[in-house]
Amino acid sequence: MNIPTAQPAAASQEYIEFAQEVFQLARAGDALTLSRLLQKGLPPNMSNHKGDTLLMLAAYHGQVEATKVLLEAGAEPDRYNDMAQTPLGGAAFKGYQGIVELLLSHGAQAGFAPPGGKTPLMFAAMFNRLEIVKALLAQGIDVHATSSDGLSALDLAQSMGAADTAAYLETRRL
Repeated sequence: MNIPTAQPAAASQEYIEFAQEVFQLARAGDALTLSRLLQKGLPPNMSNHKGDTLLMLAAYHGQVEATKVLLEAGAEPDRYNDMAQTPLGGAAFKGYQGIVELLLSHGAQAGFAPPGGKTPLMFAAMFNRLEIVKALLAQGIDVHATSSDGLSALDLAQSMGAADTAAYLETRRL
């Protein structure tokens, strides 16, 4: 008869604590420690219980160097979380121009929307991120693309009162 010991539970708790520390490194932008862990075998696409990858957390929190380290280690730039959000969409929402450019230069698809989600252009338009709207449109994406709700970036900008992006997108409707 096998009697369970407390050792596996302790190991599981230790792993959970380590994972939480790693996700905090991404949020805080500790690129040096992340780089060392990635070199030792940490999976670059590690994700938490919400589907947020290390890259999503670094990008969403404006951590340029950590984002770069993760991308260079092979993190998937278009991997989305359980809320149908991508790192590029998160960076567009937050207004992190440098991270948007970094993600695009590492293969993030400017016009990609996960099932049930929105494109990065839609997030940028909604939150009046005009320079990001311009950068995304420079990638040749469809300005007329619609969300699963049938709304375009222009529709979303107008509904959110994002006057600058709405005016700019109006000029692009042709």
